[in-house]
Amino acid sequence: MLKVAACVMAFIMLLGLVSCRKNRVVNTSFYYWKTVYDTNATEKRYFDTLGCKKLYMRIMDVNKGDNSAVPISPVTFKAALPNAVQLVPVVFVVNDVLKHQTHQQLNDLAGKIVYYVNGRIKSSGKKNYNELQLDCDWTRTTRDNYFYLLRQISANAGLKNIKLSATLRLHQLKNPKNSGIPPVDRVMLMCYNMGNLRKYGSQNSILEQSALEKYVGENLSNYPMPVDVGLPVFSWAVVFRQKQYAGISKRLHQENFSDQRTFKANGSSLYRVQRDLPNYGLLRGDEVRWEYLPASELLSAANYIQKYISSDTLNVIFFHLDEPTLKHYTYENLEKTTAVFR
Repeated sequence: MLKVAACVMAFIMLLGLVSCRKNRVVNTSFYYWKTVYDTNATEKRYFDTLGCKKLYMRIMDVNKGDNSAVPISPVTFKAALPNAVQLVPVVFVVNDVLKHQTHQQLNDLAGKIVYYVNGRIKSSGKKNYNELQLDCDWTRTTRDNYFYLLRQISANAGLKNIKLSATLRLHQLKNPKNSGIPPVDRVMLMCYNMGNLRKYGSQNSILEQSALEKYVGENLSNYPMPVDVGLPVFSWAVVFRQKQYAGISKRLHQENFSDQRTFKANGSSLYRVQRDLPNYGLLRGDEVRWEYLPASELLSAANYIQKYISSDTLNVIFFHLDEPTLKHYTYENLEKTTAVFR
C-alpha cells in the first residue's frame, strides 16, 4: 500500500513539473547563401510550410583588398522579398582579414560594413531590419581585433536599435578561454562542418554525432548568452586526386552517382570516376566523396543538442534554402527536427 501511495505521489509531482514548465518558443528559419536572390517555388513552399518569418541572408563577404579589408561579392536582388518576411543580413568576414589591422582600419571597416549593409537592405525592398549577424571563424590570434570590430559596428549610429549577433563554431564553444565570448546579443552555434573536409576517407565532414558530442554538452548549457542553433540541410561532392584533396565539385548532384558506368562505388560514400569528365573538372581515377546528412541523423543531432539548450526562445536555422539540397528532406522531416526543441 505504501509503495502504491509513493508511486501516486511521484506521478502527481511529475504532472506538477510538466504543467509548470513553459514551452520554449522556437522560430524556424533558413540561411540564404547565394549571390543572387530570386523567387523559387520549391524554396518558397518549404519556407512557408515551416512557418518561417525571417530569412538570414548572406549580404556580402569581407576579404582583403589592395591595402585594407573591403566588402566584396554583395548579393543582388532579382526579386523583392515578401512583405511578411523579415530580412536578417549576414556578413561573412574572412578570418585572415583581421590580422595586423589597426584600430583605425577596423573603425573604417565597421563603417563600411554598416554602409554596405544598409544599401543592400534598400535594394531588397525593405525599409529596415532588426538584427545584423557577423559570421567569422575567429581564432585566439584574431579574437581581440574581431571583438573590437563587433563593438565598433554595434556602436555605429546606422545600427540604432538593431541587435547584433554572431556565429559560433564548435571549437569556439568548447574553448571559451582561448576564443573568448563575443560582445553581441546572441550567438548562432554552427552544428556542421565539424570534420576534416580535406582528409581522404569515407567520413562525413558535415556532421557526425560522435564529433558533435565532443563539443556540446555542458559547454552549451553553460554558455553565458542565448544560443541559437544552425543545422545542415546541404550536401557536396568532395573530390580527391591520388587521395589528395582537390576541391568541391559544385556541379555534381546525388543523381549523378546512379550512373555506375561513370561512378563506381568505392565504399559507403566514395565513388571512383571511370572516365574523364571535363565538364565537371574530373579525371579518370579521381575519387568523389558524396556528403549529406540523412533526415534520421539530423533528427538525432537535434535530440542531443536540445537537452543542453536553456533559453526560453530559440531560433533553429537550417543551412541553407536551396532547392537541390532541400529535396533530400520532406517538410515533415524538418518540422519533426524543429519540434524536438519545443
